[in-house]
Amino acid sequence: MRKITSIVTIGVLLAGVCAISILAGQTPARGGAATEPCDRACMEGFLDRYLDALAARDPKQLPLAPNAKYTENGQKLNLGDGIWNTATAKGIYKLFVTDPQFGNVAFIGTLKEEAGNVMMALRLKVANRQISEIETIIVRPAATGGGARGAAPNGTPTAPTGANLLDQMGKPHDLYLTAVPAAERMSREDLIKVANMYFSGMQQNDGKGEYPFADDCDRFENAGKTTNNGQPKPDPKTATTYSAAWSCKEQFESGLIHFVSRIRDRRYVAVDQERGLVYSFAFFDHMAGKTRTYQAPDGRTVTGGPNRPWTWEIAEMFKIEKGKIRRIEAILTEPPYGMNSGWSSWEDGMSDRARDVTK
Repeated sequence: MRKITSIVTIGVLLAGVCAISILAGQTPARGGAATEPCDRACMEGFLDRYLDALAARDPKQLPLAPNAKYTENGQKLNLGDGIWNTATAKGIYKLFVTDPQFGNVAFIGTLKEEAGNVMMALRLKVANRQISEIETIIVRPAATGGGARGAAPNGTPTAPTGANLLDQMGKPHDLYLTAVPAAERMSREDLIKVANMYFSGMQQNDGKGEYPFADDCDRFENAGKTTNNGQPKPDPKTATTYSAAWSCKEQFESGLIHFVSRIRDRRYVAVDQERGLVYSFAFFDHMAGKTRTYQAPDGRTVTGGPNRPWTWEIAEMFKIEKGKIRRIEAILTEPPYGMNSGWSSWEDGMSDRARDVTK
């Protein structure tokens, strides 16, 4: 009888400990131990730990949740396959978008593999100090394209590659690392709304939308500067495609990005309110055919864009302050036309609506 009473007493005490932990904002981990909240340094530590394991080609080094999911360039793989077979070392460039409130951390950076230096977009979902979701885009030199989005890749890597350019920079632009003054910080919802205006303004661009760009906005794609690049500026009244010499707003107001038929599967996967950063994954479809010919804002008939069905798989990150986009960094690669991300239903994957999947 005493033994039964002791067991009951211990059970009551354990239940009390769990209840106190939950009330204190802690989540009991597997095995009954409570965990502390995972802050910015903690979340970024998980990502660094992931990169170390990847460079060592040893996923067993990772604290994985049961049934953790891994995709690489839209394909669901067993963790340990794909880039895990060829990685040799971490790269130098690391740009984090850290969202500790909901256990998300995203990354644009570089990685070394047997064939050379590659660019990588990476997203981790962390819960109870375990990694439950891993989403990766690998961009190799032959897939980096021929410059600004819309120009067809010629299949020949340029020198230096985008990954090498990022590593030459060494670290992200200071703007990405600078906190927005507390009184000026935007809500998660408003940050996503502004970022999504970028995608909506580019899709079937007509030059007449609301384009939330700061005067000093710049965009980099695969480490190449695709706005204000210092080249002579074509006249929008005679140009047949947008120019990387134009500003962010000039490109959109030209109406000459119309050949982007659809920007779909717009998933917002990490929001850093402190720094005003929004990280997204999306697909840009160019349907080609008759969509290449359209009316420019000045009434001219223009033909431009890829001459075959084309999709870009893209990770795109926005720095937003006071409701305006100040800087954009993206990496992109060409998948099969119309491909899905592996994280959405077919219907969501083909939809152009904004989806906050951070929570």
